[in-house]
Amino acid sequence: MDKKAQKILLNTFWASGGWKDGPYVFAGENFNYAKSKGLMFDPITINHDEIVKRLHELHQTITKERVAAAFLHSLSTKKVYLRSVLSSWALTSGLTSHTYGQRSSVRTNTSSCGDCNFHRLVSERDYINQDLNVLNFERVKWGGVRLNDLLYCWLDLELFSKEEAFECTAEDVAILSGMLEAIQNCADNKSARMLEKRWKGVIPSSKQERDMMMEVWGYAGLLAQRDTPRKHRGVGHDFNSVAEWQGDDGYSKKTLEFYFGAFL
Repeated sequence: MDKKAQKILLNTFWASGGWKDGPYVFAGENFNYAKSKGLMFDPITINHDEIVKRLHELHQTITKERVAAAFLHSLSTKKVYLRSVLSSWALTSGLTSHTYGQRSSVRTNTSSCGDCNFHRLVSERDYINQDLNVLNFERVKWGGVRLNDLLYCWLDLELFSKEEAFECTAEDVAILSGMLEAIQNCADNKSARMLEKRWKGVIPSSKQERDMMMEVWGYAGLLAQRDTPRKHRGVGHDFNSVAEWQGDDGYSKKTLEFYFGAFL
């Protein structure tokens, strides 16, 4: 990733005090430079059906092995923008070819589109003059935020398709093993927030980055709620995919083997 373009993207939205006030200006020499490096974009108008078609094309070339290697590579290098591709791939890999109005959702949770709703994807029929820059900012800054948004999943996979293959090191595998051990050592009645704190000593990261990694693992099926009574009080309002996860849910060994078996 071009460092100058990355800095331009981050400085567009973020300052030492946090989010900058909008409106944001996407023009000028710096913007054009970042755009030439594939990190910033002009507004896009696209519809749901076009995105679904492009996702199917991307899945023809992006394999789970490539996605898993990128996630592992990110652990020691702190290339957080490589992490959410795991959830983007998982959320869309089983998505059938469909149009927005083909099937309506029976119980709408994330979308009126029945197929997207079934796969926990937030989607709209049309995206008019959408700003991809803020989505990419969140991807580069924290490893994503709107992880189950159809538009984000498409952007994430589209950008990932332009990346070279990544090598994994023994350090990466050791960090993954440490993350798994932290899950196993989490008390049965502890919530996702306690697991995030356990991961603090395992992987070099900020709280926001760990939050997003947990969400990625939730959407990918690695941290999945089992059919057992909830033992912790309330739910984790800081989270989405792992809001009701608790320690005795552990992690899915089947899903772990599916993605990372070749590396363990």
